[in-house]
Amino acid sequence: MVSTVREILRRGMSVNLYMFHGGSSFGFMSGALADPSYKALVPSYDYDAPLSEAGEYTPKYHLLRDLLSRYNRGDSFPNMPALHYSEAYEPAIMYQHLSLWDALSFTEGPFKSPKPVNMENLPVNNRNGQSYGYTLYETTITSGGLLKSGGNVQDRALVFVDRSYIGLFKHQSLELAVPDGKGRRTLSLLVENCGRVHQGRDLDKQHKGLVGDILLNNIPLRDFTIYSLDMKPSFIDSLYWAPWKTLPDTPSFPGFFMGRLFAYGYPSDTFVKLPGWEKGVVFINGLNLGRYWTIGPQQTLYLPGPFLNSGINQV
Repeated sequence: MVSTVREILRRGMSVNLYMFHGGSSFGFMSGALADPSYKALVPSYDYDAPLSEAGEYTPKYHLLRDLLSRYNRGDSFPNMPALHYSEAYEPAIMYQHLSLWDALSFTEGPFKSPKPVNMENLPVNNRNGQSYGYTLYETTITSGGLLKSGGNVQDRALVFVDRSYIGLFKHQSLELAVPDGKGRRTLSLLVENCGRVHQGRDLDKQHKGLVGDILLNNIPLRDFTIYSLDMKPSFIDSLYWAPWKTLPDTPSFPGFFMGRLFAYGYPSDTFVKLPGWEKGVVFINGLNLGRYWTIGPQQTLYLPGPFLNSGINQV
């Protein structure tokens, strides 16, 4: 990059750096790419920029500063601003667990529909629909067999029978075997909106949730009960009244986990690392920090000091 900037300046041309400081896409705002196939973007928007995600100087920054100083007509650059101090805090202690199924009574709804309804068309948020997060679809089945998504799961779904996990739907995985069983059973699909495409030919194909029929033995499933799990601050705050339980040795998934992080003195910037955790979202004091996923490439979430309180913080 520095050699390219040097050549541009040598020719007397202007320079625009994208990105000079990328920052972070907090919450569910990280978006996705669709060319050649769908790929969700990570929360970090660092992009190897001269200033890091946390606003720190990088070697690239110093090289650029040295280069630009040669074109500054003899005037010296001002001193570089002092960096904010970052802190490695003690690990957060997770001590309570809430099953997803026990949290459903705190959602807006549920809603009944003969056919699947994508999240944007759900009658939530004053009938403005759901924008982000997760949507749970439940229906009754009376047999096992082959479950087909037909590409109508956008973007990823955990599938359960009577709340026992049986498999996963995603863009490249369109079929799933449902085990045989007796009587009426509940089939549940927890669908995650992994991020909307923000450029290209797929801009008009960004409905999320179940966007069409799901087939069991080539017969469309009908009569759904739908729960909107947009994870807005009001919902996260309402879980304070939920029936939390002491964290068991083998907690059920999906679920919510609550813990505490202690920040002494004036809180500083830090990063959240989640060794041993698989996939989910981190909330700090009710604020959505972003998604995490062990497949990477991102392994830490940037946590700015202003998100923290001096003393106890809820995770």
